[in-house]
Amino acid sequence: MVGVLASVDQRTQLVGENRLELLLFYLHSRHLFALNVFKIKEVVKLPHLSKIPHSHSKITGVANIRGESIPVIDLRQAISMSAVKCAEDCNLVITEYNRSVQGFLIGKVDQIVNMTWSDIMPPPSSVGKNHYLTALTKIKRDGQEQLVEIIDVEKVLAEIVEYEVDISEGVLDQGIVNEFAGRKILHADDSPTARKQVSDTLSQLGIEIVPASNGLEALNMLRGWADEGRDVEKELLMVITDAEMPSMDGYRLTHEIRNDSRLKNLYVVLNTSLSGSFNEAMVEKVGCNAFLSKFQPDLLVEEVQSRLKIVLNYT
Repeated sequence: MVGVLASVDQRTQLVGENRLELLLFYLHSRHLFALNVFKIKEVVKLPHLSKIPHSHSKITGVANIRGESIPVIDLRQAISMSAVKCAEDCNLVITEYNRSVQGFLIGKVDQIVNMTWSDIMPPPSSVGKNHYLTALTKIKRDGQEQLVEIIDVEKVLAEIVEYEVDISEGVLDQGIVNEFAGRKILHADDSPTARKQVSDTLSQLGIEIVPASNGLEALNMLRGWADEGRDVEKELLMVITDAEMPSMDGYRLTHEIRNDSRLKNLYVVLNTSLSGSFNEAMVEKVGCNAFLSKFQPDLLVEEVQSRLKIVLNYT
């Protein structure tokens, strides 16, 4: 596995070009699954795992990687597949989401593929709401198309460590607390779990959240409103967008907003589980106004509040 992710840093140039790379792997079945390379720190052969008494049933143990204790989630169990015993082809994918590091126990690693977000499709509505997929795609193999299932890691993690929506005491400025009601925010994210967290947090303030499941849907909404003659920049307090989404990612969405004279002054916040240092550079590159790590309710409210103060000329 040495070298599989050796050039991840070089791949950052794909972001902002509506491209991504996926790590393809198996979970001891014929199904081919994937995770975005940008969220992966490394892939190693499964090391010895220490059992933790009374831990969550989906956490199979803790791995010691270069002195760091990393909880390991059995990804097969986490997406409601039956458990299997570890085999020689088991691997550990170490990831960083929302400023936390965790490992996912997987089976055989297949390959890394380079794709465009336009190749990524949302799951069909007919699969219901209880699945663990954020998107689907296809690859060609031996002259035939093979389906690839991209896992909604945010949903997996939210079922193990419940996300917070409570706003801490002292975060809200009581001088403007009544000014939130009726404000509108467009929120684009392909993860229903992430959309619900933002909605549950900000609805406490009376803010109306307009949801979109990907960047293209959000852009079509914005352009449609502008075509109707509406002052979108005045109507929306801000646009909150995920980075990674099917059809169009958040970086491309921001680029398109900045190049539309009717939308270019919209306040755009990149809200993602990707690493902060990388996204701070991308924020500047594509023209976002701010970067915000996901599932941080106080930080989310503080960002929205800061924007509202600017709109109100509040000092």
